[in-house]
Amino acid sequence: MKYTKINPVKLKGEVKIPPSKSISHRALICAGLSKGITNIKNIIFSEDINATCNAISNFGACVEIKKDEVKIKGISKSNIRDSNINCFESGSTLRFLIPIAAVTGESVTFHGKGKLAYRPLTPYYDIFRDHNIFYKNDDGKLPMTVKGKLKPGEYKLKGNISSQFITGLLFSLPLLNGDSSIIVTTELESRPYVDLTLDVLRKFSINIQNNNYRRFIVKGNQEYRSCNSYNVEGDFSQVVFWAIASILGEKIVCKNVHKDSIQGDKIVIDILKEMGAEMEVFEDYIIFKPSNIHGTTIDASQCPDLIPALAALAAVSSGTTNIINAGRLRFKECDRLHAITSELDKIGADISEKKDGLLIHGKEVLKGGTVFSWNDHRIVMALACISSKCKEPLIIKDSECVKKSYPDFWNDFKMLGGNLDEWNVGE
Repeated sequence: MKYTKINPVKLKGEVKIPPSKSISHRALICAGLSKGITNIKNIIFSEDINATCNAISNFGACVEIKKDEVKIKGISKSNIRDSNINCFESGSTLRFLIPIAAVTGESVTFHGKGKLAYRPLTPYYDIFRDHNIFYKNDDGKLPMTVKGKLKPGEYKLKGNISSQFITGLLFSLPLLNGDSSIIVTTELESRPYVDLTLDVLRKFSINIQNNNYRRFIVKGNQEYRSCNSYNVEGDFSQVVFWAIASILGEKIVCKNVHKDSIQGDKIVIDILKEMGAEMEVFEDYIIFKPSNIHGTTIDASQCPDLIPALAALAAVSSGTTNIINAGRLRFKECDRLHAITSELDKIGADISEKKDGLLIHGKEVLKGGTVFSWNDHRIVMALACISSKCKEPLIIKDSECVKKSYPDFWNDFKMLGGNLDEWNVGE
């Protein structure tokens, strides 16, 4: 296990924001299902992205990885090369690809590790029962085997479940021999993630009719087509960490982020402004500045990935922050509401955990000390970004889990002036 000791200093400088993991997953899958060759550029091979690369290769695509790009020769429709798909800890890989496996009619087994093995798949199990598709799991956990074919028709899903289930169907239903529709029976949370899916699908020649996020009409017998070159834009869910480090430190320029991005996590700009942050937003970069931050109310329903970092910022802001509609954070890599409460409490924050949110009374400084990652990359980065407000060093146990989404995080932290000591303990 790796330990990282952060000696409190203010960060400053320029950093290139890593490419969007959400977009990368979607582009890889679309390219894998396409006729022809697609070159996906500006991509970082984090553990999650490697999981999707390996998975689409198992489905029959040819994947050639280079330094920061990947060349994919797609297969138009799935042709299973290896029926065992290891998703490691990537929920996107698992939930996006299960319905594609159910298009093939072949037996496919999905494996995973850590908390992914326990993450719920009930919406798919309901669909499989309706379509007489065989599946089995290990007492509700992975590994999970599916064998059978989806049929064209009407699919009903609740809107307050993960949008990953909707995305998985949006990938697979165009391949069926007939038209289908997805009916969202309640208000859809995480709409921006569905928007990302629809946008990437369009770029690979798949068209879906969106009727106000309550009905998606999907024509069958569509064909994915390669788009030659696809450039992945920077990830706003990673911008938040350096934005907070700048607000609490010195000026930081975040490059490789696009002003007109449709990423839902771009809402971090509005949330930080509401909290008093000073910044300048340009076409493809943002300058964040030291700011006096105050509490606010944050609705997590459309931006759950931002919450660990924003909760950490709230802990060192003036006033009170109320985070609401955050219940789905309990089903991420860990129970993020409990994890961030536990670790911020250890270093002196005034934070209370609610059923579906957090209540945080800000303090000027925290005491520092030893915290645990919960094997969650966002918990680690959230804590690291407020380390400059600790009186004593901040020691993070199991700090290497940032490689799940941002393998170069600690290198970038040091490049911006971070003062780190790192060591390994045991296995």
